Amino acid sequence: MRTLVEAYFAAINTEDFDGLAAVFAPDVEIHTTGSDPVLGRDAALAHFRAVLANYPSHTDAVTRWIEAPDAVVCEIAFTGRLADGREIRFDALDVFDAGDDAITRVSTWYDTRSVARQVRG
Repeated sequence: MRTLVEAYFAAINTEDFDGLAAVFAPDVEIHTTGSDPVLGRDAALAHFRAVLANYPSHTDAVTRWIEAPDAVVCEIAFTGRLADGREIRFDALDVFDAGDDAITRVSTWYDTRSVARQVRG
């Protein structure tokens, strides 16, 4: 399970969408605080392309791993730059579920108010 999640972060951090597709189950679900669920691999890839387009430079650094046989929880320190060059930083918590050697669900929590303040400037 950890290998799948490590591959997920490697793909996110390098915007390797083929690599991201490889770790997602066809029916993957993406649940993010304050947003409607994103259902299915194609929709998930489109979602991440759109989100990451806002951050020409970005890194999700896992600062803590909590592992179970079919789930992994990661504390994350996100750093990035917006298109105008301003830096953005926030902490997040991701929960990954997997089955049959693929990620089936990603749930993400973060302080949406803090992120909105940083994006607005």
